[in-house]
Parts: sequence; structure tokens; C-alpha cells
Amino acid sequence: MARPLELDKVGHRHEALEGDMGRRSTAKGPLGKTRRTLVSKARKAPTAADLQKRLDEALQQQTATSEVLGIIRRSPADAQPVFDAIVQSAARLCGAIFGVVYLYDGDRMRIAATRHFSSEAMSRIQGIQELKRPARSHLAGRAILDRAIVHVRDVLADPEYSRELAIAGGWRAVLSVPLLRDGEPVGALSVAKAEPTPFSDRQIHLLSTFADQALIAIENVRLFEAEKQRTAELSESLQQQTATADVLKVISRSTFDLQTVLNTLAESAAQLCDAELANIWRPNDGVYRLAASSRSKVYFENKKYLETVAIEPSRGTIVGRTLLDGKTVHVHDVQADPDHNVSVAINLLGGYRTVLGVPLQREGVPIGVIALIRSTVRPFTEKQIELVETFADQAVIAIENVRLFDEVQARTHELAESLEQQTATSEVLKVISSSAGELEPVFNAMLDNATRICEAKFGILQLCEGDGFRAVALHDVPPAYAEKRRNSVLRPGPIHPLGRVARTHQTIHVADILAEPEDARGGLATLAGARTILNVPMLKENQLMG
Repeated sequence: MARPLELDKVGHRHEALEGDMGRRSTAKGPLGKTRRTLVSKARKAPTAADLQKRLDEALQQQTATSEVLGIIRRSPADAQPVFDAIVQSAARLCGAIFGVVYLYDGDRMRIAATRHFSSEAMSRIQGIQELKRPARSHLAGRAILDRAIVHVRDVLADPEYSRELAIAGGWRAVLSVPLLRDGEPVGALSVAKAEPTPFSDRQIHLLSTFADQALIAIENVRLFEAEKQRTAELSESLQQQTATADVLKVISRSTFDLQTVLNTLAESAAQLCDAELANIWRPNDGVYRLAASSRSKVYFENKKYLETVAIEPSRGTIVGRTLLDGKTVHVHDVQADPDHNVSVAINLLGGYRTVLGVPLQREGVPIGVIALIRSTVRPFTEKQIELVETFADQAVIAIENVRLFDEVQARTHELAESLEQQTATSEVLKVISSSAGELEPVFNAMLDNATRICEAKFGILQLCEGDGFRAVALHDVPPAYAEKRRNSVLRPGPIHPLGRVARTHQTIHVADILAEPEDARGGLATLAGARTILNVPMLKENQLMG
């Protein structure tokens, strides 16, 4: 019977047993094979310390990945904190001298985050690998090109790897995992050791997990930026649609007030397109002058100058070039434009830079220009240009509305005036037919209608008597002058309006009697208070009757 094992001799007894089994393991047959297996298992069995170490490593890795996930949740719009946490944990848990995250935009690579790079090493290494195209001489570049994990035990023994890069960084074993989105690389995560010892399978798996998390952070930011951009575009579109609708409301409410519409258009264009100044230029006496402007500080500072500007179609100014070309003109920097008259730009805004000119066109012919100005080189966006072109169309609608309204008004006034004249003529003819042999009723009817139709203050009908004129009918004549003219003959001088009628037998129209010489005024100005006078001769076979 075997002796019981003493506690303090267990180790020695185990060694003896192991040695005995080792010697007997060379025996042939099933028994020898079994003994060899037992010895192998005894040698490979993990100790409690090994198990504890593995447990600690697993716990550390789970903690690190959980922390990164927490950062991802807290920073959905910023991947940098995620990258910083990943390189820190990756370098520590993989026993690496550094960790680095590279981003790849389809053309070049750039370093997004690093850990354990000294400032000296960083300055030397950045010149070698920063902003480089992926290459096989660099492991992150190789992972991006191959779209696969790359693990090199000793880069100095790798014929493709850059010795300059390895020596500059002081590393030997390198592991790089690509960041793939839909199979396409967007970056890589790399770690390196100072010794040529490989990374374990657990470390490779951990780095792959970190790479997945980095990719989640990148995707979150991409989606966030895309949504932000989409929201901004929707907000801009809503603003523009609202502004367009507001202008249409102004047009509908101010059908006959063009100035209000143009002012609203200029204000809206400047505000929505972020311009320092928006001007609308319209034809005036053969040139184009300022018709409306956004009421900004720049406008009031340059108001006097702007009101004196007269522009003609030419390539020297944006307004002139827009008129000449008949299409939208967008110059990113007028001071770099060979055709532009730079002296004009210097007079305004102290030297404006980016300008936009959009024509107002009716049937293909420019009838005005909307001009937007920025004092810095900052081109307008396509959406902003489209908005100003919409405003230009609305301005043309307003201009056309007013033009058509004015035409209708003028035509209506002409018809009304013609009808009134015909009616007055008919009334006089009726008086003539009903007053046979009586002149006074006819004279009074003629004078009343003439005064009313010509919108005059008063009227006098005078007949020739010798070399003078006798008043035979008065209509609303001021009493003082009426008293003077009754039962008297007026003998006017040669420059008096009546004297000129007598001399020329033509209609004499005096716009302002007070602007005439003293001899021409007579009692009309002093007693009757007249200013504008119309004298029409009554002729019979070129003989003046009155």
C-alpha cells in the first residue's frame, strides 16, 4: 500500500512522479501513450495565477470598450474624444509603445489621434507619414490598401516596410486594423511594440473591437453632419420660400406702389444672401440709376455717392456688364477681374470684393439689375443666386403691373377726357340751337365748359373791339378783377399774353405769369392771382374775333 503524501513534500513527490512517468512514457503500447498525454496536460495546465491574469485582462478590455461606448453615446457629434480614448486604451492593453488613429478621405491619410508619441518622434514621423497616400511601406497604409488586418512581428525584417519610419519611431512589431464602411476604407488603427514580439490573438481581437468603435464614432459624426446640413438646407429653403411669399404678398397689396415692392426685394435679398448691400438699378433718362437699396449701414454711409451714380451698359461695372450680357454675372473678386473698373469699387465700401448682378428682363430685354455686394472674397451659393433670380422675376412682375396699370389709367383718363369734351361740345351746340339770336347764353355755356374741362380756376371770354378786348362772359373770376374788366376795353401791350394773341393769331400758353416781364402781367397776376394762363384765339377766316 502506498504511503500517504506529506503536505510539505507534495511538490517533490509530484516532480518524482512526473520524472518517473517521463521515463516510462517511452514504453510502447497504450499505457505509454496515456502516460505521455497525462504528462503533457500536467505541463500545460494553467495555474491559478495564469487564470487570474487572464480574468484581469478580460475585465480591463471589457471596461475599456465599455468606456469608449459611453464616450460615443455622450459625443455623437464629435469623434475626437472617442479617438483619444481608443488610442490610450489600445496602447495600454496591447502593451504597445504607441497607438494611432488614421483617417483616410479616399486620397490621403492624416493622423486623427495618437498616444505615447514624444514631441521629437512626432515631429520626425509626421513628415514621413502625415498627409501621405497609402503605401505598403507604412502598415496603416498597407491595411487600407489590402482592406485587411496587417500584423508584422518585426518591421525591420519586412522588405516592404520603411526602415526610416521604423527607426524614427523606434518600433519593431506593428499591428494595424482598417476602418471599413461598406467595404471601403475610411481609416486605420495601429499599435506597435518596441520589441519584435507578436501581438496575441486576444490583443488583435481587442484592436478590431476598437476599430469597430472608431468606425461607429465616424459614422455617427457623418450622420449628424448630414442631418445638420439637411436641417440647414431645409431651414434656408423655408426662409427663401417665406421671403418669396412675403414679396408676393407685398406685390399683391402694393399693386400700384412699385417703390414699396422694390424696397422689400432689396431688403430681403441682402438679408437672405448675407450681403452688405443690395441695390436695384432702373433706367432713367438714358442711364441706369439707383431705384431701391437695402437700408443698411453701408447704404447710409454711401447714400450721397450712390444717388449720383449713372451707369451705362459696359464691362467696367457689374451692373453695366449684366445689362450688356443680359444674364446673371457673378464675380468672386472684382479686384482680380481684368475688365472691372477698380476705381469704382474703391469708392464704395472702401473696396468691395464679391459681387452678383442679376438682370430684370422683359421679353428678353434688360429693364433693370439687382446687384449684391460683399466687402470680402466670399462667393454666393447656388441657392442664393437662384433666390435673387426669383426676386428679379418678381420685380419684373411688379414693374409690369405698374406699367399696365398706368397704361390703363392713362387710357381711361383719355377716354374720360374725350367723353367729357364731347359732352361739353354737345351741351354748347344745344345752347346754340335753343338760343337763336342770343350770344350771351352761348358764351356762358362755352366758358363754363372750357373752364371745367381744363380744370381752370376761372375763365374769361373776350371779343375784339378796335385795338382792344372787351370781356363779354366771366366764369368764377375774382371780384376785384371782374370789377375792373366789366364795361371796359383792355388794350394790351405787345408782350402781354393777349397782345401776343392779337399779333400772332396763335394760342399762347404761359406757364407762370410771374416769370414774365412786368408789362406782361397786368391785373391777372396782381388782382386775379393768376399764375398759369391759356389764351386761345377765336378766328374767322384768319380774322381774330376774340
